[in-house]
Amino acid sequence: MIRLIVLYPNKSGARFDFDYYTGTHVPLFRQRMEPFGLLRVEIDRGVPGPAPDSPPPFVAVFLCVFQSPENFQKGFASHAQELVADIPNFTNIQPQIQISEILQ
Repeated sequence: MIRLIVLYPNKSGARFDFDYYTGTHVPLFRQRMEPFGLLRVEIDRGVPGPAPDSPPPFVAVFLCVFQSPENFQKGFASHAQELVADIPNFTNIQPQIQISEILQ
């Protein structure tokens, strides 16, 4: 299994619409990717810490699990244009992407 992690770094002037993200973008992602082995999705909102009132390093983190890298690659190749085109609807942040093999 693999985990796709999309990190949205916190920066000056960052805009992130959690309502649109959770209500429109992530459901679109689920709909497009479930036929390609998407198993689980999690959305995190950054909070201050460890020092009080310190800004989080990331505004949001999106995590999902796929059965295999091949499944993810097929699904993303089929729907990347649509999913990437939707990003400006919820953020002006350039996301960072990590794909990892799940060991435990």
